[in-house]
Amino acid sequence: MGLSASYFWSKDFLLSKKILWLLFISNFLGTVYGYEWYWIQMTNTIAEKPFWYVYFVPDSPTASLFFTLSVGYLLLDHTSIKQSGKLYQAIRGFIEAFALITSFKYGIWAVTMIWAGAWQGVAVGWDGWMLTSSHLAMALEALLFVRWYRYRVGAIVLVAAWTFWNDFMDYERGVFPSLPSVLVDNFYRTIEAFTIGLSVVAILIAVYCLIVRRKTSS
Repeated sequence: MGLSASYFWSKDFLLSKKILWLLFISNFLGTVYGYEWYWIQMTNTIAEKPFWYVYFVPDSPTASLFFTLSVGYLLLDHTSIKQSGKLYQAIRGFIEAFALITSFKYGIWAVTMIWAGAWQGVAVGWDGWMLTSSHLAMALEALLFVRWYRYRVGAIVLVAAWTFWNDFMDYERGVFPSLPSVLVDNFYRTIEAFTIGLSVVAILIAVYCLIVRRKTSS
């Protein structure tokens, strides 16, 4: 008997150990690749700006790192390890809220920038297609797994503060990801506004999902 399409969106499928391990490994490898991709910009930032600026440079890899950690928590749910205590829940909630907000934000942001560049005549190439598919996956997987996240309002507030400060660092302190010169020269402030808008949308998604979770569990 064939499986219905809805099965592939179900808890039994998505929270199975095989799928979670596949996501954990693939996102971990993507995180390593992402930090390697940002390496030159990170080293230049350390050399030319205050050291702590470097924490705001690798946006997408940091998002995928936190999503990887959130999958790790879901894997822990399969074990007999005791998972209680306010500190544990607070750390897990922060990581999950961070994974959701930043994975959605930078997944959509990166794809938009790639194809905005293409619209201005920048060649996409195989790496552009690869980055498009991987960043769309970032946004999608965050939305798929949010129903099993345990974050609370406090975690959203902390992540929102980081997110808006990151936007400030990117566009007022110049540590935004490398972009084609045609976009930087002609659309810098438009990109800044778009990025902040994505931050707002991602945070609202996190709030909405929290409200839905509380309603369905009450």
